[in-house]
Amino acid sequence: MSDSHQGSCLCGAVRFRTRGALRGVVYCHCSQCRKQSGHFYAATNVADADIVIEGTESITWYEASAFAGRGFCRTCGSVLFWKPRAQDYISVMAGAFDKPTGLKGDCHIFVGDKGDYYSIDDGLPQFEKSTPSIAVAE
Repeated sequence: MSDSHQGSCLCGAVRFRTRGALRGVVYCHCSQCRKQSGHFYAATNVADADIVIEGTESITWYEASAFAGRGFCRTCGSVLFWKPRAQDYISVMAGAFDKPTGLKGDCHIFVGDKGDYYSIDDGLPQFEKSTPSIAVAE
């Protein structure tokens, strides 16, 4: 996988560039992710020091919990980021990256809260809540 990637929201008001390796994609099926996106989140992580975001004035941050905020474009509504307050990384939605991404699925979290209208049958590990390596809101 390349060590640099770029992407944007649908309208291009928010653009970003990353450097360094990206984590595998984690699919989050919690009710907050489902309700915000209309399905489930598919996101990777980037260290705060390894991402440059342009158009920050077009980002609205929704304080979904005391643990993390959710960033989206205020112009087109694209869901872009999930940022835990006490961590030095930001989750970036996999679909916001330009191709080729080189990203691959890693696991599914909060499968106990997933929607009842689909099944998960891709063979990736599934976790009722989360894994010890992925910090999430409780």
